[in-house]
Amino acid sequence: MLLKRLILVFAIVFFTESAFATENSTGNAAESEQTKAHGSPWQFEAGISAGRPTPIMINAGVGYNNFFFRVMGGGFHLDHDEYWVGFRGSFAWKFFRELPFSLDLGFGSGYAFANAPNGYLRTLNRANNKRLVRPYNYKESLDISAEVRANIYGVFSYIAIPVHCFMKHNEPTVIWQVGYAYRF
Repeated sequence: MLLKRLILVFAIVFFTESAFATENSTGNAAESEQTKAHGSPWQFEAGISAGRPTPIMINAGVGYNNFFFRVMGGGFHLDHDEYWVGFRGSFAWKFFRELPFSLDLGFGSGYAFANAPNGYLRTLNRANNKRLVRPYNYKESLDISAEVRANIYGVFSYIAIPVHCFMKHNEPTVIWQVGYAYRF
């Protein structure tokens, strides 16, 4: 149901942007003037975000015209059995590229792993003098997802809904990130 709504929003935004683009363009001369005004068709971005399932991620992206490729990754190591790591990659189509507000719709994939000690399970193992259970908790996910990213003046919110999860251990229902990305 959520995927159907996402596709419907994608279609509405696509046709709205198409309507605005055809109203404003009057031919090849107008398009070449727009290209000169906006500079290169290439866009680059770098930033940082916080969210789920990976708490802190470094973001980088490259785009050509309205097509954008992004990579996000992060990790943290506290102890030999306490750490988290995750990365995501996505392909998206950027709507309203020339405005301060933009909307990206696309698909992506990601992997996340977290490991943390569990005191209760360690105590159970010590009490029985053998390893009955693992002395730590872990979460792991690998998915393909549909994604939406809204951006205004560099501040963005990113939501991804997994369409297919390859690893069924603690699979996420919604993946989200909030952060800032500097475009150049």
